Amino acid sequence: MRRGHVLLFLAWVSILFYSGIWIFMSGFLLMRIELNNQSSCADLPSSGPQGPLQQHPGTCWLPRRFQKAVIIIIDALKYDFAKYEPGITNPKPYQNKLPVIHQLSTSQPRHARLYPFRADPPTTTMQRIKGMTTGSLPTFVDVGSNFASYAIQEDNLIHQLVENGRRVVFMGDDTWDGLFPKKFFKSYFFPSFNVKDLHTVDNGILQHLYPTRDSGDWDVIIAHFLGVDHCGHKHGPDHPETANKLAQMNQVISSLVEHLDEETLLLVAGDHGMTDTGDHGGDSEKEVMAALFLYSKSPLFSHELSKEAETVPQVNLVPTLSLLLGLPIPYSNLGAVMPDLFSWPKKESSVSAALTLASAVHINALQVGRFLHSYSLAAGDLPSDKLRDLKSLLSSLMSEYEQLISERSRGSWTESEYENRLRQHVLRVQRYLVQARAVCMESWARFHPLRMLAGCAILAATCLLCYLAAETGMALDLSCKFLLTYPLFGVVGAGALLAFGKWLSLIEWDCLSLWALVIAASQLTFFYSFRKQMQVRVRLRFRQLSLLFSGPCLILIFRCGSLFSDSFVVAEGHVAPFLLMSLLVLTIYKLHWDGRLTLPTLSPLGGDTTKLTLSTGYRKDGPILLALLGALTLCVRLSGIFHNCREETPDCHPSLFLAPLSNVKDPQLKNISYLGCIVCLVAIVYMVRKWLQHYGNLNSSSALVLYVRWGFPLIALAITCHWALSAGAEDSLARLRDLIQLALVACPRAVYGLAALGLVFLLWNPVTVFMKSSRDSDADNTVTTYSGAPGSQAELLHVIPQIYRKMQRTMKSRLRHGTDEEEENKGAAIEAYGLSSVYSAAMIVTLSLLTMVLLLLHSERITPAFLILLVEAFVILHIHSHVQNLYYAPDSSDQFSVPWYAVISWALAGTQWFYSTGHQPVFPAIHWNSAFVGFQEGHENNITPAVLVAANTFSAHILFSAGSSLLLLWPFLCETPGKKKKGKKEAEEMPLMEMRLRENPDKFAGALLQLGTKYLFIQGVQLLSCVCAAMILRRHLMVWKVFAPKFLFEAAGFTVSSVFLFLGIVLLLRVDSAVKSWFKSLILQQQR
Repeated sequence: MRRGHVLLFLAWVSILFYSGIWIFMSGFLLMRIELNNQSSCADLPSSGPQGPLQQHPGTCWLPRRFQKAVIIIIDALKYDFAKYEPGITNPKPYQNKLPVIHQLSTSQPRHARLYPFRADPPTTTMQRIKGMTTGSLPTFVDVGSNFASYAIQEDNLIHQLVENGRRVVFMGDDTWDGLFPKKFFKSYFFPSFNVKDLHTVDNGILQHLYPTRDSGDWDVIIAHFLGVDHCGHKHGPDHPETANKLAQMNQVISSLVEHLDEETLLLVAGDHGMTDTGDHGGDSEKEVMAALFLYSKSPLFSHELSKEAETVPQVNLVPTLSLLLGLPIPYSNLGAVMPDLFSWPKKESSVSAALTLASAVHINALQVGRFLHSYSLAAGDLPSDKLRDLKSLLSSLMSEYEQLISERSRGSWTESEYENRLRQHVLRVQRYLVQARAVCMESWARFHPLRMLAGCAILAATCLLCYLAAETGMALDLSCKFLLTYPLFGVVGAGALLAFGKWLSLIEWDCLSLWALVIAASQLTFFYSFRKQMQVRVRLRFRQLSLLFSGPCLILIFRCGSLFSDSFVVAEGHVAPFLLMSLLVLTIYKLHWDGRLTLPTLSPLGGDTTKLTLSTGYRKDGPILLALLGALTLCVRLSGIFHNCREETPDCHPSLFLAPLSNVKDPQLKNISYLGCIVCLVAIVYMVRKWLQHYGNLNSSSALVLYVRWGFPLIALAITCHWALSAGAEDSLARLRDLIQLALVACPRAVYGLAALGLVFLLWNPVTVFMKSSRDSDADNTVTTYSGAPGSQAELLHVIPQIYRKMQRTMKSRLRHGTDEEEENKGAAIEAYGLSSVYSAAMIVTLSLLTMVLLLLHSERITPAFLILLVEAFVILHIHSHVQNLYYAPDSSDQFSVPWYAVISWALAGTQWFYSTGHQPVFPAIHWNSAFVGFQEGHENNITPAVLVAANTFSAHILFSAGSSLLLLWPFLCETPGKKKKGKKEAEEMPLMEMRLRENPDKFAGALLQLGTKYLFIQGVQLLSCVCAAMILRRHLMVWKVFAPKFLFEAAGFTVSSVFLFLGIVLLLRVDSAVKSWFKSLILQQQR
């Protein structure tokens, strides 16, 4: 079979998986429908048959209370930052750093108040801005748009301000530019994504804030500061820089308060909070609890309020601000007005204040009722019974309100009784608003069951397809017709029929459903053609039962089943290493059970002699396997030190190694940590070079070998320089700061450039073989089988192993120092160093380059984890090679088949690597800092930071999928010499090692196909388990906290794994092609 067929088949299988993921996501992560309806002053919400609410003359829905507003958004201003704690003697860096809020709230209680401000998850900036301007509830899938903001189409506060002639001046986070393009009277946007930059945005705002305030050419100022949020991402809240930033914000608030007039409202708010590590995005209490501070020089409240302020949902800000500024409430708002701000201090009586509040909440209720009615007509996903109840409740409230208004005109009640009835009525309206919001929150977790089932079915069928291709092995017809023609025919035929039906309007389905049918047709054609191969089915029947009850299968079943438990998903970082150790222990025990490892036995008592009898296999491999298991156990235990924590495990404390060196305050500890990181990096480079030197792959003068000799140390030097500069950049002298910033950009980019150069050399000529001509002029010609150069491909394939064997005999005879003159005189004309490991050498060089680039994207103190995990991967490969060589002879065709236990253990090791490098499958645990390694000034596009963050997050998937071909190569590499009879003597036969891959190229291609489909099967069934868990448990309490993020990370990880698996096989085939060309040139050279 041609090598290109293998690649095309793997690409087709990957596309099937991608299609299943896409179709499932379209049914699982649906966004709610956004209505384009907009509120206006002339369109006061109506209650239906009772008629419209009486509009106040010359006003828009409600009289305008404030002429201007200054809105200060301090990103990640959690409530603990703003709350004053007077009894603390030793405050943390973030405590009591905003004293102006406490001072104003206590000295002027009717003018200022601090509220807990609860955000709706997900707590990312774009979703919070959307919630604070539209009053709507973003769905879970919106989190994916956080760094690629799309313009808000539904009605919002900014639109209402502009439509009603208000001059809005914005300054700060450029996220607003994407959400509200060309909406502002004046705007000063600054790049927001560089979380390492603490000052650019804030200093830019301060340059424009005070001049704008003093100019008077504005109605609303919005300033979005980012320093506190970036401080949390870079250092965490418990850091002196956080204190400095909060002190700066305190000064900003104080300055604004001094220059406000009585017709201006000051609003200071946080869009979300942050965890103890400075992250956000989830729904923990620390992430959702922000702060809201209101101040005006005119009284805000009619009387002094209770000491403890009630928590205010963020969406409540929209209707409150709209009515205070004399604007219509945005059409899609679900928030409720803040009642404290609408009991206006009327001079006439307290009844007037109660009437104002009642008018405000009724306008709010009618607006929400109108939205629910419009939305139910457009979407139809709100429960009809609850909608009827809400509509009935609103009608009764409107009737009650009209009755109260008429009773006031008749004077039926005293003022105190009437005020009490009004306030009771207001409480009932507020309960209606809370119920309406709850109904929407519950219903917008809506799904498309048919699409979810279709996605699951496609993923399950693709997993079965991979299993069939992997299990049948060499018995499978690997022809182009079988692998490609039938599936392609199914795709084209089904696509043509569906397109024709769509064109004739016979089919009304959407494009996604049509694509699902096309994918299903391609799978069915494969299964049909597969069914025709009788010999394959016979082999499958024989293997099915034994495989089902095997140790690897049981481990895989338990692994997939654990993904249905939220507690197991949370504890996956501990489960994966346990399963890995269990699988390898079971594998070695089975080796002993099968008689491959015989334990020492004693002769019977009473015998003449008592002595130990050991089998050859035990004597050679038993102690080695036990030592390897011990080393693996040690690596697993050590790698657990570098763990991160989830919010669901409050007793867990993140590893100190996750924090960068710049966060270490003790200079001595910082220096020791830095030296330790350098030692680990040097150890990684040393081990790689030592391995290449051991197998003879560092002897030639090729560009790749020279690059390994000199390029690897240069990359390590650039990485260590970057670590040193980033660790001490903030402590550097001001005059050197510009130079250091330049170096912080130059060093990582040098690493990127050198790594890219190494890959170019690798693809250009991956053969790291050193040829040395024999000094013996009478030596036999290397090509001994044919008198001339091979004339056909078959002859070349026959000659190549003969050449390699003759080289081995020559080398061996020379090492005997002339003990066998006849054999020495028959030496080959060429000696080749590194030929037996040429495939593995190319893969090791590639993985080393990837490792150093990925290491650069992580925190410096993660370097020991990389070293430990690389040693662990090396140990797993050696365990696999010993087991494989004990089961099968070197020349057996079974050596070309990588067993299931090896692929499963490799996948489990990749999962362990993910957790042992400080990652978790939740959004707050993403290492956003990696997007700016080498790009200190930010990015001009979204692709580069996305690639860097993805490389950091899925580094384990990249390395283990790209290096999966080592599972095939390593047993050949560790082949031991065999015995061969030569006359009456038994001579030792030198191992062919990786040259056995050249003996049978068809087996090699089939082995690559088997390995690729097995790896995709393992990753696919894990993905399928996450998909089924998310679908079955979609109404589970923890679905959006545990199962949905796990599914998204698993889907993204599968995509990355499949891509790099494909690239790894492409590289291996490139090496094979280069080796073939090398032998051709060698043969031609010898014929001259």
